[in-house]
Amino acid sequence: MMNNQAPMIQADTADVEQNKVMAIVAYFLFFVPLLTAKDSAFAKYHANQGLILLLFSVLVNVVGGVIPVLGWFVILPLGALAVIVLLIMGVMNAANGQMKPLPLIGGISILK
Repeated sequence: MMNNQAPMIQADTADVEQNKVMAIVAYFLFFVPLLTAKDSAFAKYHANQGLILLLFSVLVNVVGGVIPVLGWFVILPLGALAVIVLLIMGVMNAANGQMKPLPLIGGISILK
């Protein structure tokens, strides 16, 4: 049986404890940890996940808004639900001190 889950990256325990709040904030305002916790790999990882989630949200809204009827009544509601679920998963991962990629979009890396 194949393991389809993405591997979880191990974070430095001290880094996690110092920057857990910034990692949670990253899912709401991804740029804040980039300004306040520049040297934290943990906060930067979650800032990247937050940025990807924001771009996914914008994509869902643009595609759902442009396509008449199907977009309005199927893509927008299901896309919004997916964004909320991914947001909750990201916040829970950050709060638990995990560097676990989000399903579907977590493998994308923009911030280095």
